Amino acid sequence: MSEENSVNTNTKVTDKPKIGSTEKDSTKKASPKKTVTNKTDIQNDFLKSFNWHQYQEGIDELDEKQIKEFEKLVEKNFVDTSDDNIIQGEVIHLTDKDVIIDINAKSEGVISKNEFRYNPELKVGDTVEVIVDTREDKSGQLILSHRKARVIKAWERVNHAHDKGEVVQGFVKCRTKGGMIVDVFGIEAFLPGSQIDVKPIRDYDQYTNKNMDFKVVKINHEFKNVVVSHKALIEADIEEQKKGIISQLEKGQVLEGTVKNMTSYGVFIDLGGVDGLIHITDLSWSRISHPSEILELDQTIKVVILDFDDDKSKIQLGLKQLTDHPWDKLGDDVKEGSKVSGKVVVIADYGAFIEIGEGIEGLVHVSEMSWSTHLRSAQDFVNVGDNIEAVVLNLDRETRKMSLGMKQLSEDPWTDITKKFPIGSKHKGSVRNFTNFGVFIELKEGIDGLIYISDLSWTKKIKHPSEFLSIEDKIEVVILDLDVEGRKLSLGHKQTKDNPWDIYEKDFAVNTIHKSEISEVVDKGAIINFNDDISAFCPQRFLDKLDGSKLVKGDIAEFKVIEFSKEFKRVVVSHMQTHNDNVPDDSEDESTDDIESDKNDKK
Repeated sequence: MSEENSVNTNTKVTDKPKIGSTEKDSTKKASPKKTVTNKTDIQNDFLKSFNWHQYQEGIDELDEKQIKEFEKLVEKNFVDTSDDNIIQGEVIHLTDKDVIIDINAKSEGVISKNEFRYNPELKVGDTVEVIVDTREDKSGQLILSHRKARVIKAWERVNHAHDKGEVVQGFVKCRTKGGMIVDVFGIEAFLPGSQIDVKPIRDYDQYTNKNMDFKVVKINHEFKNVVVSHKALIEADIEEQKKGIISQLEKGQVLEGTVKNMTSYGVFIDLGGVDGLIHITDLSWSRISHPSEILELDQTIKVVILDFDDDKSKIQLGLKQLTDHPWDKLGDDVKEGSKVSGKVVVIADYGAFIEIGEGIEGLVHVSEMSWSTHLRSAQDFVNVGDNIEAVVLNLDRETRKMSLGMKQLSEDPWTDITKKFPIGSKHKGSVRNFTNFGVFIELKEGIDGLIYISDLSWTKKIKHPSEFLSIEDKIEVVILDLDVEGRKLSLGHKQTKDNPWDIYEKDFAVNTIHKSEISEVVDKGAIINFNDDISAFCPQRFLDKLDGSKLVKGDIAEFKVIEFSKEFKRVVVSHMQTHNDNVPDDSEDESTDDIESDKNDKK
């Protein structure tokens, strides 16, 4: 029925009483305006009170209060299976393979019994946490999962423990590379080896199959990794103990500690929450190579506090300081000049340290190992571990230093040197070292002499001794000079032979004529080598041949000696005067420097 028809019907029903009114009323004249107004009011009232919701929806409209009450009833008695929320369910039946769970849904859910292997005591009526795995399988069955619910719950608990810094309990399952695997709320977490204890761990197996407390230190949500630490809990307790110990530390205080770790440079000692370091030099008065020579890990020892920094974070400890210094026990029989014996403990380039008693060492400088002035390395004389004898050269008990000597146990080779090596005597020695001005020759262990470069050869002009000799060459020498106080010997090699210039002074006397080949031509003349020792110089103006031409390199001709100097080892010759006696002899104008200059320019 339309709204218009409905309205008209109602209007007619309302107007009937007015038609059937009394005669008095009918005699009155009706007012058209008043009738129209009444009809409009009636229509407005009807529209306002009409139940439009029922007309459109077919049911009555519920108010807000009723809706909220209905929602509470649904939420209380029914479960939404469309999300991934964890649901509390009740075990209502157990079969051989499955567990039937009531979660207040349209139907009961099913879970494989394998998911409850950890709980063999499961029974009907127990409440368990589940999550909807499949709303309907092929047979329309609701499939639940207890394992997934445990994992989600476990991750929630792990995240909560990490965020709040709470302590969690876990079961150490087994070892793995770099640490241990720990079961925390059903999640396999990693326990690094460095996070098990504050002390270095040498036996990981002692922690397996044990329940321990941990702190979650890191979570990687992307890879679902959890890292836990037991050390963090210990450090928290130690930190409290550390504050108490540090507040009572004083220099010179003796404490008991445990050897925690060893390194090549020292030992770390656990003082009960505070670590201190004993440097290797403070372990023993004697020299040691490694702390393991006198200590063991986990050994309990007494130490003394030597020093610490302002905030007492670095504590220096000592062990040897608990005993008297060995130097305080050094007997009076050890004095300068006395003979001692000991073991070589350290070798350096400059010498060797000899331990003559526990914690008492002396230095033998390399210069005190041999009378030889030819210094070498200490390793050429001794090795570590050798037992040697020495003489005390210097002893200072206050600074606890001792100088020793080894060569003093043998005779000084310079004793009676004038008898062993008198001036003019001939000897054979070995080439030891070169200098720009000469060469050092060792005649005997501890006795060296110097040959100046001018005393190497009578005839050869040597610029450096390496042109004439080599290291370790054997050479004959003559003692030219001796300085006993300065321990210096002056030697000569050319003096072992006769001076050939004494003979050449006669053979190449002035005006004698010799035939030879021109070896070299220089700007101011030519050089003629008569033999291995004698080289003569012919000035340029004396090179003219009989036909007026000049002699050249390789020409063989006769030459007349016009000057011979034994002192300066110089010979000047002329070819022209062999065929022309009227040529003036002005060889004096040719200086030795000019000749040498021409040779050098030519070279």
